[in-house]
Amino acid sequence: MASDRQEETPLDVVCGLVFDQKDRLLLCRRMKGDLKGYWEFPGGKKEAESAEEALQRELLEELDLEVAVEDHFMDSIHAYPERSIRLMAYRCRALGSIGRMTDHDAAEWHHLKDIDAKALAPADIPIAEALIQAMGSSTQTQ
Repeated sequence: MASDRQEETPLDVVCGLVFDQKDRLLLCRRMKGDLKGYWEFPGGKKEAESAEEALQRELLEELDLEVAVEDHFMDSIHAYPERSIRLMAYRCRALGSIGRMTDHDAAEWHHLKDIDAKALAPADIPIAEALIQAMGSSTQTQ
């Protein structure tokens, strides 16, 4: 028997796998809402724009951070109690530094091997796991 949740169209949300010049990954901690205290890859809701444009807009709005979007990494569909989301992850390069934070109370740069020690938001976990696996295997073959 299918539930209403399974039949609803997930909300499209974009997130950035933002790397700095030292190949550290940006994680931000939510400061409000149901996900308060969870760490996440920064981003937000996609509106009437491309996913890449939405990501650049959200990072500017929330962190005053400009990025170069490199490529689509993967999607993660997750059913939260209030709604299902499709989290679309894009690899990016930071073009500057964080100027302000509007939705987060902390932002930290981490080496990839250290991100699993953070309490990640549920939708971000499969992305983090896939990124660790992909980046780990690419460094082993170099």
